[in-house]
Amino acid sequence: MASSVTEPRPSDSSPAAGPAAGPGGSTPGGKRRKALSEKNRPLWLLIPGGFLMTVVILIPLAMGIWMSVIDLDQYSLRRWVSAEFIGIHNYIEAATSSDLLRSIWLSVSFAVISTLVTIPLGVAAAVVTQNAYRGRALVRSVFLIPYVLPSFVVASVWRTMLQPDGIVNVTLTNMGMGGGLWLNGPNSYWTLVWVEIWAAWPFIYLLALSGLQAVDHEVHEASALDGALWWTKLRYVIFPYLKGPVSLAFLLATLNHINNFTLPYVLFGAPAPSDVNVLPILVYVTSFQSFRFGLSAAMAVVSLILIAIPLFIYLRAVRLDVHEGGKK
Repeated sequence: MASSVTEPRPSDSSPAAGPAAGPGGSTPGGKRRKALSEKNRPLWLLIPGGFLMTVVILIPLAMGIWMSVIDLDQYSLRRWVSAEFIGIHNYIEAATSSDLLRSIWLSVSFAVISTLVTIPLGVAAAVVTQNAYRGRALVRSVFLIPYVLPSFVVASVWRTMLQPDGIVNVTLTNMGMGGGLWLNGPNSYWTLVWVEIWAAWPFIYLLALSGLQAVDHEVHEASALDGALWWTKLRYVIFPYLKGPVSLAFLLATLNHINNFTLPYVLFGAPAPSDVNVLPILVYVTSFQSFRFGLSAAMAVVSLILIAIPLFIYLRAVRLDVHEGGKK
């Protein structure tokens, strides 16, 4: 009788079982699938956002830069595409103009003063309303009133109050301090600073409050058990958590103050007094009252560069912090 011969079955380690695992347990098929997935990423999902960014940001930016290098005024506006190309002449005229230099100084000083005052106010308000107590919700709601009001409403209310016969002068006169002209003359600059501070500090308050929410409750308990004083707790526990939110608040608040057009326009009108002729007002007057559209576009590009400087510094600092954290 013939003996039966059993054919060997392919084991798991035989070549027929599948491709051999490479170094680290990875297989050629796994590498192929990974490369395939990285290659076929659904980048088409970025099309709606990219289209919106192109229409809203890139195209107007390109048009503004083009307008800044052509001789565009009320006479050449109808044929602005074929207007005369004058290169950097508008930039030279803007740079040598005393109005632009003064407006840049007013905008920067106004933004820096407003930010330096609103940051301590916002941080102090966040510290006050961090812990739970009776009536905290009401206090938080009152703090947010200036922030939720539109800039147009804020400027209109303060413009009414600061009239020569307004409630501010009447109150000061009754207190024996006398009134003054708040919407014209040297006082107008400090009026703009005061109204901006009143309207903008809740934004710092919100960012600082969000940073305080990240402080672990156990850290507060540990500092209390160690007998830390309020100043020590504030310096070594609370302030380190507020470094990131306050830095972001400083940048956003400064840029917002520099770009604020609604508040000075409604508060003082256009053209504004020379003491509050900030950069947005100057660009508006040059464009829509003097009809020097090319010159105003050059001023707008200069303001864009001015705004990009602190933004670049902040993004650079954040990138360095991220890289250092990754190395650690």
